[in-house]
Amino acid sequence: MNKKIKKILNKKNKSKVICLTAYSKNIALILDKHCDLILVGDSLGNVLYNYNSTKEVTLDIMINHSKSVRLGVKKSLMVIDMPYNTYRNPKEALKNAKLVMKRTKCDAVKLEGGEKIVPIVKSLVKNKIPVMGHLGILPQTEKKFTFKGKKINEINRLLKDAKLLEEAGMFSVVLECVESKLAKKITKKLHIPTIGIGSSVDCDGQILVTDDLIGLNKTKLKFVKKFVDVGKVIQIAVKKYRSEVLNKKFPSFKHSFRNKFN
Repeated sequence: MNKKIKKILNKKNKSKVICLTAYSKNIALILDKHCDLILVGDSLGNVLYNYNSTKEVTLDIMINHSKSVRLGVKKSLMVIDMPYNTYRNPKEALKNAKLVMKRTKCDAVKLEGGEKIVPIVKSLVKNKIPVMGHLGILPQTEKKFTFKGKKINEINRLLKDAKLLEEAGMFSVVLECVESKLAKKITKKLHIPTIGIGSSVDCDGQILVTDDLIGLNKTKLKFVKKFVDVGKVIQIAVKKYRSEVLNKKFPSFKHSFRNKFN
């Protein structure tokens, strides 16, 4: 077993798992100092490309961004979202997951879904490809974005799906916008860590989209907390740059090339 995955598993009931998203080397370099897990999420479709949904994200897009992220990740476990329609059956999933692992040198892949993807998960795990799960709101296929766990049949299905994914060999599962008491129940029921996003403090870890956390993405989602407004910092720097260029203060002698013989 991958040592980084074993470290994640050992955090269960001991210490929270810190997770964030990255789409480039520069952000990954910063996150790697503080995170246990860095996800190259297909959320980049919304955040970077302004797509209406993650369905438009391709395998090539994920691979290219992941190759950049890999350059900045040393300590953390690096996980990549498998895009929509790249794991519709075990054969397709294995082919594409192998390609992702080979070209990006990532540690694991992440799939959305419950009971329907169990045969796919088993196939990947059998072929030594670590898999992370995703339950609750499933952005790749969701029609209506509302929290999960309102009705008894939905509660029972999520509990069943979580256990089936664990039994299939997943090492962790993301719970997105799952009702708080249900998220706590799933977390207690599983032996693998749960990673929450909008699913209460009772999950074994938490994940956010980094652009949301630093205020670059102007989202109003209930579960997002803006810890800093990086946009303001960038505004200050750009205004200063503009002023110095207009007033011929930049580039100064220090930032210019001169022939030493002149």
